[in-house]
Amino acid sequence: MTQPTSKTRVVILGGSLAGTLAAAALAPHASEVLILERDRALPETAQPRPRLPQAAHAHMLWSGGADAIEELVPGTTARWLQAGAHRIPIPTGMVSLSPAGWYRRWTETHYLIGASRDLIDWGVRTAVLALPNVRVRAGMTATSLVGTASRVTGVSVRDGDGLESLIDADLVVDATGRSSKILEWLEQIGGPAVEETVVDAGVRYASRRYRAPEGAESAWPVIHIQADPREGRPGQVVTIISIEDGQWHVSLSGTCGGEPSADESLFEEFARGARHPLAAEFLARAEPISDVVLYGRTANRQRRFEKAAMPAGLVVIGDAATSLNPVYGHGMSAAALGAVALRDTAAKTSLTASRFAALAQKAIARPAAAAWLLAVGQDRFYPGAIGKAPNLGDRLAARYVHRLIHTAIGSFLVVKALTDVMTLKKPASVLSHPDVLIAAARGLRKPLLKGPELTEREQRILDREPLIRAEQSQTA
Repeated sequence: MTQPTSKTRVVILGGSLAGTLAAAALAPHASEVLILERDRALPETAQPRPRLPQAAHAHMLWSGGADAIEELVPGTTARWLQAGAHRIPIPTGMVSLSPAGWYRRWTETHYLIGASRDLIDWGVRTAVLALPNVRVRAGMTATSLVGTASRVTGVSVRDGDGLESLIDADLVVDATGRSSKILEWLEQIGGPAVEETVVDAGVRYASRRYRAPEGAESAWPVIHIQADPREGRPGQVVTIISIEDGQWHVSLSGTCGGEPSADESLFEEFARGARHPLAAEFLARAEPISDVVLYGRTANRQRRFEKAAMPAGLVVIGDAATSLNPVYGHGMSAAALGAVALRDTAAKTSLTASRFAALAQKAIARPAAAAWLLAVGQDRFYPGAIGKAPNLGDRLAARYVHRLIHTAIGSFLVVKALTDVMTLKKPASVLSHPDVLIAAARGLRKPLLKGPELTEREQRILDREPLIRAEQSQTA
């Protein structure tokens, strides 16, 4: 492990999940880690943050990301669960309609954390800000980089009263998310042009919270009705995830031409119009307890900092480097794995070394690239998608993935490999393992399911009268 030189200061821009995880990664290697946060204060409890609008939507923290967070901040999983989060076994605890049909609910191989984004962030933030050499200056907006094209030496900031000042740093980490101005800042100091790719399927989200029906408050599966890009029509997705306080977090999403509405009366109608009405049937038996919230900043955006001649002393992490369509649930996990890569680089190379930033950026890019391929591999195929059209290689890869999805319905080996990749536990290369290739060639070993596999308890919920009809019968 590298030891910090005297007064080694890391400045992290943004108190986001990516920013606090970066702080946890670098704290053992720096004498001071200073987080600069635009909000006037970070919540001390699991409360919404004004600059995190996507927190109003359902989040999937896959096991790859959750395990990475636990590595960086030990005890976080227990903190989440004690606060009401759920550990949902996968695929056992997922009722999912894939583009090829209903998945079987095989024995547990992975898991995800069911919780609100506010709770997930709080669980990490609480522990990281308790570290003795980590502190936050709230109400601070970074306005530019300080330094040259060869080395960044700090940042220029503006406080809540509009006063400008400079903060010196041995290392600056940009974790300001989708709204990052890093490309503009690099240009100002004569830095390199950075290759940027955008793939935008025009996805819009509509989300609201429901009170779970009695008996469905815990140990409840994720309900996930996926779209099929091959249908040649807008993709519509419905996801129900159990979160804290006996609630379901429900998100609808639709690509260009099939977007959900903010109209509450149309929320469940949209869910019923997806490829199967199962999610809508469950919602008809649950009570909505929040307004419908829309979100539309969902384009996939990849900035290849690892390929550019970046100045020393600057690292970009999280959505500021690679932002992903949230429908695949990889943003938090990719950021966590990027922070692990940052930690591992710091364990081998001093933060003040001229080559540290370049090495770290390349390491951070690897897990982000895997998540990127998963997202754009589908989004490119939706009607009206913006970005490079799929080429022959993309189409062949998509056909192979669909073959795997089809085979996974009747093959535990293939569903395990796909879930390894989906949860970011293993790289996509596992899908080309000889055993997986042979299984794909053989195809289905069990017949397609005619409908979702439901437990007796889940079926009993559906057997109840929908709430509206129940209310009508009581007043008749």
